[in-house]
Amino acid sequence: MSDPKPPPASYASSDDPLERVRAMIQFTPQAKAIGMEVTRIEPARVWGLVPYRAELVGDPETGVIAGGVITTFLDTICGTAAVAAMEHPTTVATIDLRIDYMRAAEPGRDVLAEAHCYKLGRSIAFVRAVAYEDSADNPIANVACAFMVNSNAGRKFGANLRKKKP
Repeated sequence: MSDPKPPPASYASSDDPLERVRAMIQFTPQAKAIGMEVTRIEPARVWGLVPYRAELVGDPETGVIAGGVITTFLDTICGTAAVAAMEHPTTVATIDLRIDYMRAAEPGRDVLAEAHCYKLGRSIAFVRAVAYEDSADNPIANVACAFMVNSNAGRKFGANLRKKKP
């Protein structure tokens, strides 16, 4: 297994928040695998979509997208909203995620979501999001998340791994 590449320099250095968030998404293997796209960004708010694809279906008889895809999508879009809330972007890590599934996604339809970081503290960001097809008034799922802010505390990737004994 090879070490993952660090995020592109634009993740932290770009002045364009949408470019920063898109770079972050490309560094997240699960978000990349489900085809997640960020469609709009404002301070502390992010909108996105996961395009419907046959390989994302959880039940071939119904054609409904797997619940894990929805969870991954909401977790990632919430993390991006936390980053979008920061004046000086840094890494985040999910510490809590509470999801309510309200209905199955409609077969053959893209899933949309919007996320809002409603509280950004020194060490924790709190975010809510909803997934839907046409309107947030008819949700597929609702989520409330908490993220650790600056989860790497300035350390390089892998710095917390135990050293191998000789």
